[in-house]
Amino acid sequence: MASITDTSLLSAELQGNEEDEEFQRLLLQATQKIQSAMPAAAESKPIRPFPGFCLKTHTSSGEKVFVNICRSPHIPSPPDLTNQELECLIESENASTFRIPMSLGEPHAEVDKSGLGCTAYDVTINTSFFNKMENNHFLKEFFITVALEGLSEKYKMDINNSEFRILKNRKFMGCISEQTIRTKSKPFIQEMDGSSPVKKPTSNLLQPPVSQSSTAVPEFIIVAEPSSNHPDHLVARICLPKVNSVRSLELDLGEDRIVLRGHPQLYCLDIFIPYIIVPEDSSAQFHKRTKVLIVMMPVQRPLLLP
Repeated sequence: MASITDTSLLSAELQGNEEDEEFQRLLLQATQKIQSAMPAAAESKPIRPFPGFCLKTHTSSGEKVFVNICRSPHIPSPPDLTNQELECLIESENASTFRIPMSLGEPHAEVDKSGLGCTAYDVTINTSFFNKMENNHFLKEFFITVALEGLSEKYKMDINNSEFRILKNRKFMGCISEQTIRTKSKPFIQEMDGSSPVKKPTSNLLQPPVSQSSTAVPEFIIVAEPSSNHPDHLVARICLPKVNSVRSLELDLGEDRIVLRGHPQLYCLDIFIPYIIVPEDSSAQFHKRTKVLIVMMPVQRPLLLP
């Protein structure tokens, strides 16, 4: 299964011509028909995390903060990278495209061993990733830094992410509460028989690699709409000339990932995208005559910092 991480995949400033603009317009029109007919997907589900380890740090004002690092098989695992690959990615311009899926729980008031009040947070990650991280000091420190930055951004506080201490005799502070996570969405793919062909642009934004196996990587292009500032939607156009029926397609969307399989062993596409999409509000349409799959994905709006 191919995996591509490339910030050039989606440019907020597309250097297109009139054909590119027409292509975007046609793609959006083709998917607007099915938005209202899409069945409502389950947006979230409760999970009960397992304890992992607890770390202690402080805010810039000196307030104690405890973070319970928890684990659950229901959280997706990040891409499996070696330390060397991760170091290269961190030093490159593509660092922002690497994400560690995690659930950031709500703060809860607790009392430390001195009888003083403190605040604790629960951060849940994939169980397999947790086990790998436990035996990898570099990966563990990287994850903790990312987790503390995530808490700082979500709750608008200044957490010291460089001076923390992992508690040896405590796996969690207080009690670990049930968390609610967004479920992974498998969009319904509508099959279109008589659709007019969609205009293809003169060049792709990203060329797929050549597959060395019997399962091919399909030709695809993803465009941002609008093409300036932060996009509202991403629209994917995937060419599947060997597919005869929508029943042979399996499409999975994560917050920053597209996985498409064409059975039996016809196609496999697995890519990461540098925007956070809304899987449960996404839609897909397979044009049977042109053998083109169109996927429209709403993009989460960026946080507006005060």
